[in-house]
Amino acid sequence: MKRSRIIIIALVAITVPVLLASYRFNDTAATKNELLLQVMMQSLSSAHYAPEELNDSLSKRVYDEYLQDLDYNKRFLIAEDIKALEKYKYEIDDQIKKASYEFFELSVQLLEKRIKENEAYYKEILSKPFDFTKDETLELDYKKSVYPAGKDEQKEVWRKALKYDAMTRLASLIETQEKAKEKKDTSVKIKPINELEQEARKKSEKSNDELFKRISQIKKTERLAVYLNSIALTHDPHTEYFAPREKEQFDIYMSGQLEGIGAQLQEREGIIKVTNIVPGSASWKQGQLKAGDAILKVAQGSAEPVEVTDMRLDDVVALIRGKKGTEVRLTVKKADASTIIIPITRDIVVIEETYAQAAILKSSKKNIGYIKLPGFYTDMNRSGGRSSASDIKKEVLRLKKEGVSGIIIDLRDNGGGSLQDVVDMGGLFIERGPIVQVKGREKYPAVYEDYDAAIHYNGPLVIMVNAGSASASEILAAAMQDYQRAVIVGTSNTTFGKGTVQRVFNLDDYLIPEFQSFRPLGSLKITMQKFYRINGGATQLRGVTPDIVLPDAYSLFDIGEKEQDYPMPWDEIEAANYKKWTGIDVNKVKEQSKKRVDVNASFSLVKEQARKLKRQRDSSTVTLNLAAYQDRLKRQKEEDKKYESLSKDINGFDVVSLKEDLAALASDTVKAVRNKDWFKNIRKDIYLSEAAAVISDLQK
Repeated sequence: MKRSRIIIIALVAITVPVLLASYRFNDTAATKNELLLQVMMQSLSSAHYAPEELNDSLSKRVYDEYLQDLDYNKRFLIAEDIKALEKYKYEIDDQIKKASYEFFELSVQLLEKRIKENEAYYKEILSKPFDFTKDETLELDYKKSVYPAGKDEQKEVWRKALKYDAMTRLASLIETQEKAKEKKDTSVKIKPINELEQEARKKSEKSNDELFKRISQIKKTERLAVYLNSIALTHDPHTEYFAPREKEQFDIYMSGQLEGIGAQLQEREGIIKVTNIVPGSASWKQGQLKAGDAILKVAQGSAEPVEVTDMRLDDVVALIRGKKGTEVRLTVKKADASTIIIPITRDIVVIEETYAQAAILKSSKKNIGYIKLPGFYTDMNRSGGRSSASDIKKEVLRLKKEGVSGIIIDLRDNGGGSLQDVVDMGGLFIERGPIVQVKGREKYPAVYEDYDAAIHYNGPLVIMVNAGSASASEILAAAMQDYQRAVIVGTSNTTFGKGTVQRVFNLDDYLIPEFQSFRPLGSLKITMQKFYRINGGATQLRGVTPDIVLPDAYSLFDIGEKEQDYPMPWDEIEAANYKKWTGIDVNKVKEQSKKRVDVNASFSLVKEQARKLKRQRDSSTVTLNLAAYQDRLKRQKEEDKKYESLSKDINGFDVVSLKEDLAALASDTVKAVRNKDWFKNIRKDIYLSEAAAVISDLQK
């Protein structure tokens, strides 16, 4: 793999300057953008695993992607604007070849014109009381809505959106008063409904004041970055353009890691989405914030929340950051379209919780080893730091010493990491052989093998995955499945399906001396390689299908790489040479698990919950009648009560520490508290309980 990387990087370094040496510019103001487009497209052509051809098909993809980013909510542009832009739908490729920005310039001109017109709408609409007794509805799924035919229709779109915002605020104020009355809380002043309605409109007006203030501060260079990123994203979801920024802002885009809560974010189509939860962070410990969630509002404790739709990513970061111990409340839209408020107490990442942790599960009079692996970490600088492979080896040997009857490795929500650690880790459970194949644009793949003949553990093995298991997690699960060495137990039909490798290029590195004055140009993250299983199939798009799929609340949702725009396709190459393990009857184990799940009351509840969440998401039209809205909220709360049993301890299922850990826990109160919290979650994990039962089946 190293050889192929060097070839590709050299190719970019050579071809880009050659192109630029033959290109001449005149107008200084325009030339930097022309140069940027040329360097970016040449880099994509030279380095991307499967570069897209500049043709009408690409043009349409760029048009669709950019239009979504430009006006995601369809509240600024109107039909005549779209008609003016549509004539460029199949011409963007030609403009790219000429380094022309004609389509982009027109889009910005139209958008800024409409923003100025729309700014007057919300103040006028919110100056008068709403009639919440009328039976009206609002479509919240903007993909189902159309651009307003004209200004009158556009004003009506704003009226309904503002009415819905004010109604939800009013319902919250009424609920607060009712709770205060019940508790006889005299600190809350009881107000008549008309005053509460006025207060709700005032809050909505303040929120929109802030929205238009933010919009007015967006620079044209930022809009240009969105356009260029639309071009990059049409190659695949992980190829992205990053505009030049100060280091702190640049790091936000590259890592997305937020101080305070430990989440990774990205801005797409005006919406701030969670892409990953940092293991050991405040968000990870709180447990409600998940990858795929959309953050709508941010509040400092009990203060008034700030709307963050269409806000710059670094501005959202500034709102979420804060001192350890302070609280931030995120209003989040979940995958089922429901909206919840998640309170998170800011904290630093607890390093110990990012590492592999082991415990002993007690189920059906069996002692079963359990290892939670949050990520595939490694010592990048070879400075004596920890690696996930060596830690897993240590935990496996400790569990063997305890005499466990089997081992469960939990890779749920593990987003991946070090490839070499996957190879070393897989080698713990087989004699020797290939673990993964990695292929770049060159013809032949590189096969990563375990050369250690020692088998460090040969007993029953279960690997747990879910839709959040990605990249390196999928490689390990796929390898153990292909060898038939382990039973893969999942809570989704497939894992995430990210089977690609990216590298970040600083575009300034490819400028010849003649063009150094145009720095900085920004950076480009490019997909350069793909992962393949040892059976030849890609993990890209399809992920890993578990041997046993357990019911999950989000099982009726399509989650993962396949839901991204323009994902790279699944394909296959020649299988590597490997010898399957013997002794596991997967079909028999599946049958036994199905019998248990079919009569398990908790799993029946989960299936019911999945259907409920699916209904909620599919019903994207909401009422603007206050009484009907309040009734719906009340019914949802009552319905949710039936699922409370899913948060209770499981009878006959317990967890204890390894004997070697007892002394350390007794002397370290902080570690003991964290361990107690971890065990509390384990005792009510119905999926882990079933995985333990699968281990018992394998032992038989």
